[in-house]
Amino acid sequence: MLLIKQKSDIVGTFASSLCLVHCIATPFLFLAQASAATFYSGPPVWWKSLDYVFLAISFLAIFWSTKNTTVKWIKPMLWLSWSVLAAIILNEKLELFPIPEFAIYIPALALVILHLYNRNHCKCTTDNCCVNEA
Repeated sequence: MLLIKQKSDIVGTFASSLCLVHCIATPFLFLAQASAATFYSGPPVWWKSLDYVFLAISFLAIFWSTKNTTVKWIKPMLWLSWSVLAAIILNEKLELFPIPEFAIYIPALALVILHLYNRNHCKCTTDNCCVNEA
């Protein structure tokens, strides 16, 4: 937990990047598995649960990043991107609406970019220099 508080943008960038790689790799991995196996039973449970792990880590990273940022517009953009990502993942699991597969890349990439921007904007030498006092 201490790592997430102190390096929330690094953790957020890492988690969002892994999420993006996970989303990109999934179709290729299971296409290869389906062509190699006679019976395709779908992705394993542990692979499908990675979506929720990435969401949880991203939630914590955004929570701490928004507490320590001085950029006012970054807070709603981080939460908006996370909310869209969560909605797309839930929609994918529950199959509520047909959404193109590439739609998940947009909020995941937005989270990576926003965390990188926030990290570069807020260069601290002390623990409290980036705390928004407004």
